[in-house]
Amino acid sequence: MTLRDTVMVQGVMAVQCTPEATIIARATGAQVADEQDKSPLAVPRSGERRRVLRALCAVGLALPMASRAQGASGAASPPAENDQLVFAFGERAGEAIAPDDLALGTEQVFAYPMDPLTGEVRNGTRLNQIVLVHVDPAGLSEQTRARAVDGIVAYSGVCTHTGCDITDWDTSSNRFQCPCHESQFDPSDGARVVGGPAPWQLAALPLKLVDGLLAVAGEFEGRVGFMQPGLDPLGGLGR
Repeated sequence: MTLRDTVMVQGVMAVQCTPEATIIARATGAQVADEQDKSPLAVPRSGERRRVLRALCAVGLALPMASRAQGASGAASPPAENDQLVFAFGERAGEAIAPDDLALGTEQVFAYPMDPLTGEVRNGTRLNQIVLVHVDPAGLSEQTRARAVDGIVAYSGVCTHTGCDITDWDTSSNRFQCPCHESQFDPSDGARVVGGPAPWQLAALPLKLVDGLLAVAGEFEGRVGFMQPGLDPLGGLGR
């Protein structure tokens, strides 16, 4: 299952939630509703919409987690040392990321690892989504500084609570924020949980520079995935 796969959730056909957009449509019609659509066909912004998104994310992560447990390969394999980091979405999707692409104090950028030998982007699972952000190096904890490159840090882009994408950024505190239940994570201190219901910090990805571009220096450190009551079999994948 990939980012673009469709699944059925409570009679609704939905495209996997991504930082780009979430498109929801009735299974019995080709009509598409955005978040501002006030028609009866639209899924409400709160309540039902959040329930659909949570279920969708859970289903979308189930197969990738199973494949990792069995030893995935190719696009679904986890980040490996020397992988280049490329933009995950937008006009520059697939392009390599340099430190200058990340301005100090601005919101996170989503990335995927790419095998430098084959050029294959490891985008076969949402568990490989990475959030990059440039923070003040002087404010980094010792452990975080050891994984960073000039104040740039990298973490798993999947919330540890119910598996939503970490798309929001709290500008007042310079913290990651999950849009589903407002869990907050401090990127300067190992993405530890500083607010909300998330049970543990985001997994950290060590970085280095290769030919002036951001690259992976080692495997994820910490637990990749999420935990939710009633979904224990899909819980965080220990690494």
